[in-house]
Amino acid sequence: MNSSAKASPWWTPSVHADRRRFLIGRNAIQAALRGFFAREDFIEVDTAVLQVSPGNEAHLHAFATEALTTDGQKAPFYLHTSPEFACKKLLAAGEERISCFAHVYRNRERGPLHHPEFTMLEWYRAGEGYESLMMDCVRILALATETVKTGKLAYRGGESDPFAGPERISIAEAFERHAGVDLLASVAADGSTDRDHLAAELRRVGVRVAEDDGWADLFSRVLVEKIEPRLGFGRITILDEYPISEAALARPSARDPRVAERFELYACGVELANGFGELTDAAEQRRRFEIEMAEKARVYGETYPIDEDFLAALSLMPEASGIALGFDRLVMLATGASRIDQVLWAPVAEVGR
Repeated sequence: MNSSAKASPWWTPSVHADRRRFLIGRNAIQAALRGFFAREDFIEVDTAVLQVSPGNEAHLHAFATEALTTDGQKAPFYLHTSPEFACKKLLAAGEERISCFAHVYRNRERGPLHHPEFTMLEWYRAGEGYESLMMDCVRILALATETVKTGKLAYRGGESDPFAGPERISIAEAFERHAGVDLLASVAADGSTDRDHLAAELRRVGVRVAEDDGWADLFSRVLVEKIEPRLGFGRITILDEYPISEAALARPSARDPRVAERFELYACGVELANGFGELTDAAEQRRRFEIEMAEKARVYGETYPIDEDFLAALSLMPEASGIALGFDRLVMLATGASRIDQVLWAPVAEVGR
């Protein structure tokens, strides 16, 4: 077959027939997870897609649009990259356990594990530590494979047993084990980072360093190239205690101020979820957002507004833990699909090809 031949559309009966078992599995897993959260006394919520801010991470790209007021005035809006801001406002309003299956939108993302529109499963527990989320994840992954009767998570020849006890490892331990780098030697007690120290460490172990790389760029390169491809094989991996400069919306650890209560969940080298012990300090959250948007302006020449309502809600938000899980990726690994578009009922059209 000519490699340049255009693939048949997803709605072609033969293509749909090949995908259908994955899609039926998707529905079964979603129903099972809704049952799981109902039994745990969660309330399922539904959040608005249109937001004044899509999120404030430097390397996340949003879809922009505009609203017209009744008198025809224009106001900028964005399709959300996560329901996180809205869910936390609901915690501030008094909800204690909430879950949400949300369609979310991320621009400049398409590939075997990425899609411009996908489903994110988020859930929050007020008054509980983030370790409770780790236990939720273990149960959810096992339930997903039980539901579709595969009993394992699989991707590109790798397998992970969700019934085996998870590996829990800190970022610092992972850097030492998989890259031979002492990460926290470049992080001060106040959370500030030493770019030159980390660059020297990376050069020593043969990792590429560019002159314009910042500390965060170097951190991400090691994580993507050396660490993530080794996580979650045989059993799932919980990668814990991100440096405070990479905390996003997580609070500092009481154990070590250099790190945050943030973890990511991996199976078969694939990131499935990102969990936080939630930050409720509005001033600190604003400071982090401003740093992220300054970096976005430097790299991409654009910024997104800060949701002032969200920062105001943090003053009312209780201590809580929360997590976002890529539902489509979970379905992929549980059913054995090789691409995310195989588990989406109606994928987004491809453009520019």
